[in-house]
Order: sequence, then structure tokens, then C-alpha cells
Amino acid sequence: MDAILKIENLRVEYRSREFGQAVKVAVNGLNLQVCQGEVVGFLGPNGAGKTSTIQVLLGFVPPTQGAAWLFGVDVRKPIARQRIGYLPELTYYYKFLNAEELLRFYARIFGIPPAEADRRIDAVLKLVELEPARKRQIKTYSKGMQQRIGLAQALINQPDLLILDEPTSGLDPIGRMKVREIIQRLKQEGKTVFFSSHELGEVETVCDRVAMLHQGELKVEGRIDDLVRQYQCNLEQIFLKLAGFAGAA
Repeated sequence: MDAILKIENLRVEYRSREFGQAVKVAVNGLNLQVCQGEVVGFLGPNGAGKTSTIQVLLGFVPPTQGAAWLFGVDVRKPIARQRIGYLPELTYYYKFLNAEELLRFYARIFGIPPAEADRRIDAVLKLVELEPARKRQIKTYSKGMQQRIGLAQALINQPDLLILDEPTSGLDPIGRMKVREIIQRLKQEGKTVFFSSHELGEVETVCDRVAMLHQGELKVEGRIDDLVRQYQCNLEQIFLKLAGFAGAA
């Protein structure tokens, strides 16, 4: 299968004010591919380089070295991002809008005709289970509901690839469960999903493959069942070993 997301020898450096403008390496020599229809978990401790990688894919940060492509197009070209949906770790929307108004706003950005926008708004609100709250202002939403309306806006353009940055961050168990169920439904529909996380429950449940970063470098990559057999332990123990916890069994 052809890769729709491809990263080659990616390196991302920042100038660190904390150390007198010293160079901080956020990502170092990353190679990774995601194919059509896969759900891939991008794992690692805080500060491992996950968000920096996603920012390169979205064109927010230029690579120091290496390159990345979406659908065969260099990510430095804006056209590369026409077929993706994105949910940031920290969502912020105009909270005086209700869900329906917010989604109609994003539909206009994508140039979706009004009649088609109405159909898509109904569909995504049903998917994220926010139909009863579609007329409520977003400022009245819980954190979990705000994440779900974030997923809805990421889906309004019917993207071929979803990039989600810590989609369950800060959610309670019920909120995490609902987001996990949505990702499972997207997987069943054949969507391609690339999401960063350090919450291993949803990863084990929904992912085809995982890639684990530590200190900016790819340490582990493969199908979960294969990794469990290779390392003779579960995903959480692999993760802990990767993060340097020597006591992990």
C-alpha cells in the first residue's frame, strides 16, 4: 500500500532560551509511514517530540533537516493539507457560538455549499453524539464535549487523513471512552487516523500500529501484537521501559 503520510530523516531543532540560546533537538532522524486506512498511535512521554512532528506535518514548524509528505506532496506546500482534518491538543473556539454555528463557520472556510454543509453537520454531530446539544453555546460544554465538537470540525471537510494531537488529554474516563469509541467508528469507516497519545488504553483498543518516540528518536514501531510477542510484555511495560523505568517488568 502507498503511504499517504511519509516522514524521512526528520530533524527539528529549537533555540532554547533556558540554556543561553543552546540548540534543543526535539526530533532526531525520524522515519515513519502511514498507509491508507490505518490507525497509527504516535506514542511517547511528554517532551518526546510528538507535537513537534505534528507541527511539521501541519506546516507550523519547518524541518531543520529531512522532509515529510502528505499524499505525495511536500508538507511545506499548503496544498498538502487540503485533505486532512486536525484536532489540536488544546482546542479554542468562539464560545458564544453553538455547535451548529461553529460547524457552519468551518464549512464556509472549506467552501462547502450550504445544502451540503447542512447534511454534513447533521452527520458529524450524530457521529460525535452532540445532536441534543447542537443549539447550546460551546461555553456551556464540558471538556469532553469540547473535544468532541473539535473532532466534528476536523471531520466537516470529509478528510482522507485525520491528525489528532492528544485527543483524550485532560478528559475523565467517560470522556476518554467516548473519544475512543469515535476513533473506532472512524476506523470501521476506513478512515486513516494518526494520533499522538500517552494514554495506552485507547491505543491498544483502536490502533493497527504504534510508533514510540523517546527523546526525539523512534525507538519502537510495529503492530501491537507483534511488539507484545517480541518484547514478551504488554504495551504499557514496553512504554515504561522506553521511558527509562528500569523496574518495568
